[in-house]
Amino acid sequence: MNKRGVMVLLVLLLVLFQSQLWFGRGSLSDVTQMTKKLNTLKTTSAKLQTENTQLKAEVEDLKTGMDMVEEKARSELGMLKPNEILVQYTK
Repeated sequence: MNKRGVMVLLVLLLVLFQSQLWFGRGSLSDVTQMTKKLNTLKTTSAKLQTENTQLKAEVEDLKTGMDMVEEKARSELGMLKPNEILVQYTK
């Protein structure tokens, strides 16, 4: 094999490795896509964490006091205490 053949082989290997770097797994476009996906997942996780915290607080309120139970019964089920009168009006 002469010098020219070795040079062509080395150039082909360089092109092969560069193509993997630019277009293969771990390429610039792949990293950008994964970063966007990661940011979306972080946002979703933060929203779910907030919702989870609110639900935990609500469960704790339901376990400890009757005020929360009464509030839920009134707002969601329309329940009244004995001798109470419900007055509804519309605008």
